[in-house]
Order: sequence, then C-alpha cells, then structure tokens
Amino acid sequence: MTQQSKAGAVIRGTGVVAGLAHGPARWVVRPDALDGPAPAAAPDTPGAVDQEAVERGRERFAAAAATVADRLDQRAALATGVSAEVLTANAVLARDRGWAKEVTKQLKKGAPVEAAAVAATESFAAKFAKIGGRQAERITDLRDLCARVVAELRGLPEPGIPEFDEPGILLADDLAPADTAGLDPALVLAIVCEQGGPTSHTAIIARQLGIPCMVAAGGLSAVADGTRVLVDAAAGTVTVEPEEGPAAAAAEADRRSRAAAASWTGPAALADGHAVSLLANVQDGDGAEAAAAGPAAGIGLFRTELAFLDRADEPTHDEQVALYARVLGAFSDARVVTRTLDAGSDKPLAFAGMTEEDNPALGVRGIRVDLLDRGLLDRQLDALAAAGRQVGGAQSSPWVMAPMVATVHEARDFADRCRGRGLTPGIMVEVPSVAVAVDRFLPHVDFLSVGTNDLTQYVMAADRMSPDLAALTDPWQPAVLRLIRTVADAAGRSPDGRSIPVGVCGEAAADPDLACVLLGLGVTSLSVATAALPHVGAALAGVTLQQCREFARIALDSDTARDARDAVRAARG
Repeated sequence: MTQQSKAGAVIRGTGVVAGLAHGPARWVVRPDALDGPAPAAAPDTPGAVDQEAVERGRERFAAAAATVADRLDQRAALATGVSAEVLTANAVLARDRGWAKEVTKQLKKGAPVEAAAVAATESFAAKFAKIGGRQAERITDLRDLCARVVAELRGLPEPGIPEFDEPGILLADDLAPADTAGLDPALVLAIVCEQGGPTSHTAIIARQLGIPCMVAAGGLSAVADGTRVLVDAAAGTVTVEPEEGPAAAAAEADRRSRAAAASWTGPAALADGHAVSLLANVQDGDGAEAAAAGPAAGIGLFRTELAFLDRADEPTHDEQVALYARVLGAFSDARVVTRTLDAGSDKPLAFAGMTEEDNPALGVRGIRVDLLDRGLLDRQLDALAAAGRQVGGAQSSPWVMAPMVATVHEARDFADRCRGRGLTPGIMVEVPSVAVAVDRFLPHVDFLSVGTNDLTQYVMAADRMSPDLAALTDPWQPAVLRLIRTVADAAGRSPDGRSIPVGVCGEAAADPDLACVLLGLGVTSLSVATAALPHVGAALAGVTLQQCREFARIALDSDTARDARDAVRAARG
C-alpha cells in the first residue's frame, strides 16, 4: 500500500454506473497464491524428476480446477444475463486443456503443484498481454482462477469479496467477474477499481446489478481499508474522509432518487408524449422471462453465445430450437432481436476450429466464423426460423442480426440467407467501415443495431480493458457520437425510401444521460440490462424530444468525453 491519502483528498476515475455512495472502504482480499514459491529449476539429469510425483501433482491440479469450475457453473445456473455468461466462460477457462498441459510441464521441471499452477498462469498471462485486445481482458480472470485453484489445493476458503458487517464501498485493483456476479447490492453500495475500463465485465455486471461503479481510479491504493469515502460515480470522484454530515445527506438523497426511479413501470415515453422503444438485453430464457415481467417493450439484444460456450460439441438443432423458442415466446407479441454467434476473441468455440491469434479482437470472430465453418451460422438460422414458426404470431419472422459485419458483401450474403428462411435481417454497427459507408449497407437490411462497446474501441484505437486508456474508450467520445448520428441520419432517409430502425444495444444506452443524447441523435430504440430499464425510463420521462436534441448538440460540440458528459449533465440540471 502506498502512502495513505489525506482527509479531503479526491481521487479521479471514470464513472460507468452513476450514483453516490458513502461508507467505509473494504478492499478485496487476495490470497498469496501469486506470491508463492518459484518453480524449481529443471533437473540437470533427465528423468531425475519423480514421475509418480508428477502424476500426483497433475491429478491434484485437475481435481482442484474441476472443483472450481463446478462452483462457477453452479453460480452461473443461478445468475442471468452477462453474469451468467462470464461465469460460464470462466468455468470453461478453468477446464482449459492448455492450462493443464502447461501445469504438467512445470511439474516435470520439479515444481510443486501450487508453484506449477502459478507459473503456468503467468506464462499464459504474458501471452495474453502480448496479444492485447479482448484476450488481455482474460488476465484478471485467469489469475483469479489460479488463486481459487491454489486455495483449493491448500484447503483454504475461496478468495474474493471480504465480509461486510455493514454496508460499504468495495475497492479493488481489478475485480474478477466471478466476484462481481455474486455481489449483494444491499451491502456493496459502490464499486471502485484502480484498473479496468468502461466496458469491462466489472462495469457491465455492476450496471446489471444497479451498483454505482467507477474504474481507472489512479491512486486508489492509497486509501486504507476501513477509511470512510464518498463515491460520486457520475462525476468520477472518490473523496477520502469527507465531512460526514454533507456526505451522508448527499448519498441519502441520491439513494432516494434512485429508489424512485426503480419504481418506474413504463411504458417508455418522453415528457412530450413521444413514445420510446425501450428494450432489454438478455442471455437466455430465464432472462427473457424476467424482462417480460418488467417494463421492457421487447428484447433488443438476445445473446446466443451462452448455449455454445461450455460445450465440446455444437448444440443440436432441437436444443437450439428449444432455447430460441423460449426467448421468443417470452415476448410473443413484441420485438425480439437475436444476435447470431458473437464467438471468437474472448469467447472461443471448441468445435469451430478456432486457433490462437495474435490479435483476436481483430481476428476471426462474429460473422467471420463463416471463414472456418459456414454451416455453423446456417444451422443457427435454421433453428431460429423453426423456433419462430413454433411460437408464431409476431415471432413468425424473427429479427436476427449479425455481429462484426465489415463489408457490403457480408451484409448482402447474411440478408439473403435470412430472407431465404423467412427471417428479418439486420446487422450490428461495430466496425467503423459500416458507419462511414452506411448508405451502401442500408439497401440490404431491415434494421441496424449499434454496439457501442466495440464501436468505441475500434474508432478510438484503444484497448477497452486498458485503465490508462479508459478516457478513450468512454462511449461519450464525441467522435463516436458523430458516427452514430451519421448512421441514424442515413437510416432515416434510406436510398430506397424506407426508414430503417436504428437501435443501440451497447452499454452506452444504460447511462440515463447518454440515453437522452442517443435519442437526440436520431436513434429509434434503446436496449439495456433489465436492471437498468427503470432508471433509463424514469430519466426519459423527464425530458422532451427537443431537449434530447439539444443535449445531443451539446455533446457533439464537445472535445472530450468528460466535457460532453459534464456539459449534458449540467444542462439536464
């Protein structure tokens, strides 16, 4: 721990889930797993290592990793949305054969099993860091898994979140998804990470849980455990030992405001009566049914990866039909937009023939999986069409969109394959080439959906997980907003005379202030985590369309993301 911050000191970071919170700081407890003994050097004489000891070590590691993976699977089964996705992905990572193989390699050098696990983990972490992009995002996950496996090997409790004897503020250098997904919002009033970016898994899950969150808070390590702090995630500040009276009053006022927003039940409309299509992002049937029980007007993003990630073999046609029919059936009379597999990068498929890439964020992912197995997408479209026929009604021609489309040929080919099956085709706007030449894509599709997480990363040429670049990967970046306006303007006057719907399904739509800006830019629908729906809906109910357009003008006239955010929030009052 560095020198402690003085009372009244302010630490700045990037706010990703707005809200104020006041309470004692509690640091995530990490065991000494990654500080364990170094692996022993390889013996000089071949065969000097006890092969029985190597086999015992291999079996102990395999058993510990399987136990950790099973626990993650159990938590995933109880979770929904992104929480379920990342827990499942981490369970798959815990069972990774490459990791086990590297551990065995270290055991053969004479390392004890715990040190072998640490050395293998750091070997992969170095590879992931060199690759960068989404692969670098897995370093926190991998080290967290290692800590859990080592704790299991030592017979110790799982590491992670500290015990809270009263509500407080959770501090961490970075927070693993396995920890974030199990947080109790009644005890964790806010999350502040020294590392991470606006679209990290921590930020996404915090938004899903409705917990105020900040990332990239440089200097956070100077805050001692137990220190009382005031977190203003909207402003991106942490005040150390603030004046208790005013801090407590401000936090309580914000709590009441957020509680009132949480009681909003829809339907979504602006203060002038302008109707808003406010949709939910879901992961599976449970998530769809939970969204249908609330104010969501439909589903703007059904992520289909979860059904594929933890499998060695592709799900059968009937398995896929059952999954899709359950999601479509939850909103039988409303819009449901399904995204085809966004596999690759940090979500590899064991059965798709994917190989390790130097830069997977720019590699074979999304629609590009066609390059490896064209039949994979065709079989998914077949199952979705069958599910639509099974549900019937509004779902007889399900809306479906492809991720990572970059060329007109890809859009046209995807649309042809959809229409041949009675599906309504769309594409995601994530790759800048689509945004800058959107008029060439519009004749081939029936709708567009902007994925702000990847679009921002690619426009700004900045790794979205880099804490040093968090300001660049902020979706408030004026350059990103200008591209969204370009897309919305073109879609409103398509060359063939149609008005093409443009949705936003990235994390930007869950920021109530930014949601107002997006509507002012001409976006026609917003899709957010179910937990964020009431907060966005309540914010929209307090503004008119003309005000949204003025907020958009203010944001576009700014030079930095922080300037845009601050100016719009000041204008909203």
